[in-house]
Amino acid sequence: MIEAHGLGKVYSPGTQAEVVALRNADLRIARGEFVAIMGPSGSGKSTLMNLIGCLDTPSSGSYLCDGIDVATLDAEELAALRRDKIGFVFQGFHLLPRMSALDNVAMPLVYSEVPPAERQELALQALDAVGLAERAAHRPNELSGGQQQRVAIARALINNPPIVLADEPTGALDSRTGAEILALFKRLRGGGHTVVLITHDPEVAAHADRIFMIHDGQLQEQVPGGGAS
Repeated sequence: MIEAHGLGKVYSPGTQAEVVALRNADLRIARGEFVAIMGPSGSGKSTLMNLIGCLDTPSSGSYLCDGIDVATLDAEELAALRRDKIGFVFQGFHLLPRMSALDNVAMPLVYSEVPPAERQELALQALDAVGLAERAAHRPNELSGGQQQRVAIARALINNPPIVLADEPTGALDSRTGAEILALFKRLRGGGHTVVLITHDPEVAAHADRIFMIHDGQLQEQVPGGGAS
């Protein structure tokens, strides 16, 4: 599903402000894997997330998303790839406060030109899949943090993307609620989704099938026992 070779990212190249954010990263993630990318603040994990999510373009190397070389795509094609292939889940939920949970989940379907009645039905099914169908009419401020994150996950899944990219999804949650969200990601993996989790927390990363460590822009897979390969 995700295949990167020699991926690099340099900001402000050739100037005094040049920053090498990612160096020669190789990454291969198969369909149905649950992978964590772990590193401290400033390590390059956000840069890598933006490249995997096709929110930014690399300075060097290649990246194939579900077999598609993203370097061959124009801006409109990249937007379509993000819509169809990747569901994003963020620490801050990013829900629209004046809209119900149902309408928040249905929002991506507007861009897919799905008819309104079908949007509502599909959004309710997505909420039901994360255990929140009975809260469909509630606005975000009427939901707990864990419930808001479930709404965000339902929204990420509404177009049935093969890849779920989660950036610190448990960072704003208490440990019990965070464990429930991690269990939900495992169920998604069991259903065939590829889950990529960005985190700084080793306890969160330990739930994944494989862990990659990133430090000073260099990516290495962690082998059992805690070392790097």
